[in-house]
Amino acid sequence: MARVPLSTPRRFWPGPPKARAEPVVPMINVVFLLLIFFLMTAQFADPGSAGRSKLSVEEAPGPMRSVLILAPSGLVSFGTLRGEAAITAAAGAGPVRLQTDGQTDAAALARLLTSLAQAGAGRVDLVTTGKAAQ
Repeated sequence: MARVPLSTPRRFWPGPPKARAEPVVPMINVVFLLLIFFLMTAQFADPGSAGRSKLSVEEAPGPMRSVLILAPSGLVSFGTLRGEAAITAAAGAGPVRLQTDGQTDAAALARLLTSLAQAGAGRVDLVTTGKAAQ
């Protein structure tokens, strides 16, 4: 006679749950939907917009501005002129481009800027060369 088990063993506590892999496909779908949304709502600038320079290769460049130079010693020169004559000539030539060294004393620069304002210079562009004194 064959032996028949009356009951099968059962586990009432299944133990720790198995680690399930997170589905990545829905996350990829969301990223692509966001990418498509931002591409559809973005406004791109016209390549021929007014923000571009109107200068073309055929046009001649404008005249070069002369440079007012302030030496670290305090000497001011504009072309062949020196001192007050240089300041007056630079102020009368239009926007002034002032070039100085990083070692120039700030008080000398302030005096020169005051002299340029009194001479009638409306705009002064400051260009420094070298490293500033620490």
